[in-house]
Amino acid sequence: MQITRQADYALRAMLFLTRLDDNQRAATNQIADTQKIPPSFLAKIISQLSIAGLIHTSRGARGGVRLARPANQINLLEVVEAIDGPIALNECTLKADVCTFGDHCPIHDVWCEAQSELVKRLRTTTFASFVA
Repeated sequence: MQITRQADYALRAMLFLTRLDDNQRAATNQIADTQKIPPSFLAKIISQLSIAGLIHTSRGARGGVRLARPANQINLLEVVEAIDGPIALNECTLKADVCTFGDHCPIHDVWCEAQSELVKRLRTTTFASFVA
């Protein structure tokens, strides 16, 4: 499994915002430059993160982007799912009926357990852990 480049960029942008002082805002071009994200791609990511309620954006001379909640209340899973949707290591982990082996698939439980561990790790890792 590999997260999309867009989710990776979203995580980088959120990490950048985590390092700002409280209530400080960053310009999107500043995020793009420092995190090596194409500006046009970042605009789409910022929009998705805003819709998901993870960041606040404002326009104007004092505008910019900032976290919507404290970094210890935003986890990696929220960001990845805001961009890529639910994590699925295999189709059958979200919809068991897509497997031709159905309930008798010997690998199904392994996929489900691995996915559960990954989701748990992403859910319990907050952005605050990267600035401590």
